[in-house]
Amino acid sequence: MADLTTDIVGDEIAPVSTGEQAYERIRSDIIFGRLRPGQRLTLEKLRPAYGVGISTLREILSRLTPEGLVTAEGQRGFQVAPCSAEDLKEIAALRLLIEKNALVKSFQAGDMEWEGRVVASHHKLARLEASLLAGDESRTQQWKRYDWEFHQALVSACGSKALLDLHSGIYDRYLRYQMVFVIFRGPVAADEHKALLECALNRDAEKAEAILERHVQGCLDFAFQNNLI
Repeated sequence: MADLTTDIVGDEIAPVSTGEQAYERIRSDIIFGRLRPGQRLTLEKLRPAYGVGISTLREILSRLTPEGLVTAEGQRGFQVAPCSAEDLKEIAALRLLIEKNALVKSFQAGDMEWEGRVVASHHKLARLEASLLAGDESRTQQWKRYDWEFHQALVSACGSKALLDLHSGIYDRYLRYQMVFVIFRGPVAADEHKALLECALNRDAEKAEAILERHVQGCLDFAFQNNLI
């Protein structure tokens, strides 16, 4: 029997298998660049690192394949999905398509609870961005988590779980490029986040869409102009 840990779900204790924990760890290691693009994922080498068996690892990597984070090589096994300029452009376009749609719906339906989530998430992000701008680069992973929380809060009132799931998946693929190639645009990105907050509080979806497009395109331009990819 697999070892179990527990998470609190509502008032109940839900077991979390070591297999699920390993899935989350491998997924995170790919997104944050600890497992590098194109790296061969040898099951025997992964087994001691993640504490699960060969069959469980194979299931995890198969599960990550349709997410675009792992590629299957037939009889040769698995590797971390490679990165390319064309792939980043496609992912960025998909992110904009999904996030702009969710943003409009969320701004229309958002209530005061939603506003509170947006304000709180931006506060954490802005504080961490200020630390980065001051030269503290020790909390890069936390910065990106707060970045995700802010963008997720903006769209969280859209009313569609399917749309939120799509947004989450494509955002993670986009995030992998930011982490692997260390894409940080400094005060420009921080100012765009502040502008998005103001749009949310004013329910100005049209302006927010334009800022979001500039936000994502700016990331692409930065990466290509600096030959990061």
